[in-house]
Amino acid sequence: MGIFSNAYLLVVSLFIFSISFGAASTTSDIHENFLQCLSLNSHTYTPTYTKTNPNYTSILESNIYNQRPLSSSTNLKPILIITPLQESQVQASVICSKKHGVQLKVRSGGHDYEGLSYVSDVPFVIVDMINLRAINVNAKDGTAWVQSGATLGELYYRIAEKNRTLGFPAAVCTTVGVGGQFSGGGYGSLLRKYGVAGDNVIDVRIVDAHGQILNKETMGEDLFWAIRGGGGGSFGVVLSWKIKLVPVPPTVTLFTITKTLEEGATGLVHKWQEVAPKFPNELFMRVILTLGNSTTEKGKKTIQASFNSMYLGNTTRLLLVMKERFPELGLKSKDCTETSWVRSTLYFGNFPADGPLNNLLSRSKAANTFKAKSDYVRRPIPKIGLEGLWRRVLTKENPVIIFTPYGGRMNEISESEIPFPHRNGTLYMIMYVVIWNKEEGVETSKKYLTWMTNLYRYMAPFVSKCPREAYVNYRDLDLGQSKNGTASYLSGGTWGKRYFKGNYKRLVQVKSKFDPENFFKHEQSIPSVASYRSTI
Repeated sequence: MGIFSNAYLLVVSLFIFSISFGAASTTSDIHENFLQCLSLNSHTYTPTYTKTNPNYTSILESNIYNQRPLSSSTNLKPILIITPLQESQVQASVICSKKHGVQLKVRSGGHDYEGLSYVSDVPFVIVDMINLRAINVNAKDGTAWVQSGATLGELYYRIAEKNRTLGFPAAVCTTVGVGGQFSGGGYGSLLRKYGVAGDNVIDVRIVDAHGQILNKETMGEDLFWAIRGGGGGSFGVVLSWKIKLVPVPPTVTLFTITKTLEEGATGLVHKWQEVAPKFPNELFMRVILTLGNSTTEKGKKTIQASFNSMYLGNTTRLLLVMKERFPELGLKSKDCTETSWVRSTLYFGNFPADGPLNNLLSRSKAANTFKAKSDYVRRPIPKIGLEGLWRRVLTKENPVIIFTPYGGRMNEISESEIPFPHRNGTLYMIMYVVIWNKEEGVETSKKYLTWMTNLYRYMAPFVSKCPREAYVNYRDLDLGQSKNGTASYLSGGTWGKRYFKGNYKRLVQVKSKFDPENFFKHEQSIPSVASYRSTI
């Protein structure tokens, strides 16, 4: 094994003894056996953090967007956090997790709404992909390889370094990790022009349940289909993605117009439902609904609707489109900002569009405590329905509701092209979020969660049905969950059919073929059914 490896094993053994003294013997055994296994299988130093390591908490929490799952008394923290430096260390992590019967969870950007990548109710380890974030852009052939630990901001920045007229249709939030976003389909401001991120993935490198690295050719059509939208944590650890870059014009136009209820927001949102999905594919206009101060009554709160937009073209052309399609909004030239596409990603990422471009490289994000849910709308919500929504939003502090338009290219791609099924006939997606201070206590948290449950119940008549659809990247454990990822085909369908509709059955078939022992699992993973041919 070599002098270095033997010496390293001795150091590891001494280290394990020093940090595990006084701990439960089972935990000590897991520490020692797992770390020795990593050393034997990777042959190089693999950064690992145990609960007694002074950096453990900072490593765990530095990559967490939602603090709520950490506060649950039933959730455990990871036994180990592994931050691989190379692909072989990811392979070793899979091999050792499987050998020692320890659940493995994988984290990229940490925007996991239910904490499925960093908490569990059974002992587990985290493989944090933060060090695997290389990006190789080939502007000549319009492709890029990007490792799963990179953020979307980093990807946008590296594309712009090579070519300002290339982009990629992924999330508007720049600190989202590539691995998780692409795994669930992944949408952003270019979805009406180019579809979701998963539609534009052309190859991958993935570690399967046997610890082998596969690519598109060696994994075959079924697994390649499943990992481009079937949700993270079910099929393997995707190391890197080869993506097809898309052309963007030298000039894009940005604007945000905000209207309160007193300024006619209800009528504008109602009209938006009809026109936004039918705009030219180059125009993306979402609506962000928040609380604001009334413009007519001092001290009174009201709903404000922000029409947050990007047009792939110049102001002159945009004004003609808006005059024809949505004159009620009253867009003027002074409302518009012309810039490059890459600077639009700063704008949507809550940075100044004219600010330093290296803001896209920032990985820091606010640690919030929140609950989120999602819906899809296929028929315009009547004004009376919107007014009922406003009344409920006005009763709670810090709600955010976002309407994201579909149509365009999304109508042209088959629901079964990749697992992401929310396509033709979808007018828009709704994301509901409510945020609170975790220091307010358990009872306050319950009140916010109850409010969200009631709001979701109220919206049922106005959204998709049979199933009531949801977006897998906005994980929602209220839709159903299994203990330790042991769902049956039927029980898994309670959430699986909402996320994937008719694609759920094929996902179970792929899972059962490539991971029959159900090694890759979490509370809402795709179940493995060994006898699926006779049960589904």
